[in-house]
Parts: sequence; structure tokens; C-alpha cells
Amino acid sequence: MRNVFVLPSNTKRREKTFKTAVHCTRNKSQDSGIAEMEELPVPHNIKISNITCDSFKISWDMDSKSKDRITHYFIDLNKKENKNSNKFKHKDVPTKLVAKAVPLPMTVRGHWFLSPRTEYTVAVQTASKQVDGDYVVSEWSEIIEFCTADYSKVHLTQLLEKAEVIAGRMLKLSVFYRNQHKEYFDYVREHHGNAMQPSVKDNSGSHGSPISGKLEGIFFSCNTEFNTGKPPQDSPYGRYRYEIAAEKLFNPNTNLYFGDFYCMYTAYHYVILVIAPVGSPGDEFCKQRLPQLNIKDNKFLTCDEEDGVMVYHHAQDVILEVIYTDPVDLSLGTVAEITGHQLMSLSTANAKKDPSCKTCNISVGR
Repeated sequence: MRNVFVLPSNTKRREKTFKTAVHCTRNKSQDSGIAEMEELPVPHNIKISNITCDSFKISWDMDSKSKDRITHYFIDLNKKENKNSNKFKHKDVPTKLVAKAVPLPMTVRGHWFLSPRTEYTVAVQTASKQVDGDYVVSEWSEIIEFCTADYSKVHLTQLLEKAEVIAGRMLKLSVFYRNQHKEYFDYVREHHGNAMQPSVKDNSGSHGSPISGKLEGIFFSCNTEFNTGKPPQDSPYGRYRYEIAAEKLFNPNTNLYFGDFYCMYTAYHYVILVIAPVGSPGDEFCKQRLPQLNIKDNKFLTCDEEDGVMVYHHAQDVILEVIYTDPVDLSLGTVAEITGHQLMSLSTANAKKDPSCKTCNISVGR
């Protein structure tokens, strides 16, 4: 593990060391000329590999001249500036990493400064620590860009385990339902031959979720009211509701996957599940990226046969968001206007996850 570098928790001390090194070099450059700074080889042809959501490997080429004098590497890591970001918002503090010279490639790991699905810029200096504790450094390398990865199955399994803790007891359900405006259903009838079409999932939930902006599906709900066993009459998305018998979407010919676990600065939490017909493109997508659940035995949504009849249950203490990956014909269910209220404040469209919640966050980038 000699070539693994993890940023220490005392980052302020490290940044101070970095600044001292630069300051010292400038003073020495003034005294003895720029030639002394150029004695150390400048890194070039930088390569980034083995990228995960909170780590990467970095290597580079450099001239052999004075290579044996190198004692440290300085790495300047920054989030790539977003041109559309609010210019008045507080900017992320640049991360200056100071690492002992180790064999390359070197692994850089740290969830407190690396986030998933995020673009970064990186540049490198070589440095030589002097007897007085100061540094002589090379010029900076060229700046390169890279993007961190999504959560892996390992990370999602950690989220799954946290979600299981608060899922609560199971309640019966009989239908899946989809709330929308009347215009949506009119459009489906007129332009899609009566079949609701999958669309790309928005960016709600965990920033590292591998399904956001990638998986195509149709959003359904399945939670029921405790006292009636039926869907709630209120809706966050529209006054019209499509209801379909549970067995039409969820049965032994479908696979079930865990997609995400998050909250939006509120007391209640959301779990995203994916139902995909076996062998479908959505099923193949999920197999590679998401933990698969046993449809008969899991903490969130189950389907099992009792006395020749399919029986369905859902977790009581989390709000389930179910994504079905194939088209669904409206003729398989019914569309009707709800009798309750339209509560737009409860919408999760592009909702951002609370990064400070200890219940639904794991020790990797949020």
C-alpha cells in the first residue's frame, strides 16, 4: 500500500505546508535565479486511471535529470468551474495535496474532497524537501480534466443496508399508480398509440446514483394509506391518476432492483426501486449496475403467491418510487381524477439529497 495516498484529516496543516513550499521557492528564485526551480523535472503526459466515485490513480512521465532528488509531489485538484453556476455562491476551496514521492501510479482517495459524477482539473509539481524544512519545486505540469464515476454496486449495497434499517413493517397493496396532468394522458393517447413511454430519469436523489440521467423508465408509486389500504387521494404531480393492477407490472417474469435511498431535508425518506421485465434492455442495464432484490423476500416491495393468488406488500416507513422500464398501455388500467389535493411541494422532480443526513448517506462522495 505504499503507493496509496489518502489526504489527512488535518487539511489546513497540509495547505499551510504547501503555501510555505511555494513561498520558499519564490524567495530562493529571487536569490539564485529561476534556474534552481527548473532543476527538478516537470511532470508531463499525465494519465488518470482506475476512476471511482471517490478515488483515482494518477501517473506521469518526467525527465530522469535530478529525479533522485524528488521527495514529494504537490497535486493541485479543483472542481471544474461550471459556467452556469451562481457566481455569488461560495466557491469550493481548492484542494492542495502533499504526498511523499512513491512509485507511480499513485492512488488518491478521499470522500471528503472527491464527489461522484463530478468534473475535476488536476496539475502536478515535483518537490524536494530541504534540510531546513522548506521545499524546492518544479514548474507546474499541464492541467488535465477528468470526471469521477457513479456509485458502484458496493456503494449501493451500503445504501440498501441503511434503507433496510428504517423500512418498517410491510403493508398490503393491490395497484401501482401514476399521477399526472390531464394533458399528459391526452398526449399519450394522441401521439404514442395509448402507450406510456419510458423517459430518462431525472437527477433527483443521490448525486452518485448510476440511474440518474441514464436509466429510461416510467415512474409509479405504490404506497398506501395505513387506515384504508388504498393509494392516498392527494398527489404531488397532477390531478389525474393512472391505476394498474400490481400483477400487470410486478410478477415472476420481472426482476427487482434497488436504485437509491435519499431524503430532501425532511423527516421522511425515499427508496427508488426498479422493476424490469426479465431480459429487457432495462434489465440488462440494471444487472450491471444495481443490487438485485429477491421479489419474494426483501424489506421494500414483495410479490408472492398465496393460495394461487399473487399477494403484494410494501414498506410502511419509506416512500417508494418505482421505475418500470418498459412501455405501459393505458388500456391495462384506468385513468381518473383524484378527489384530494395537488401538493406540488411534495414533488421529488430533480430534488437534491440532503448531504448531512446520517440516515441516508454513506462514507463516499454524496
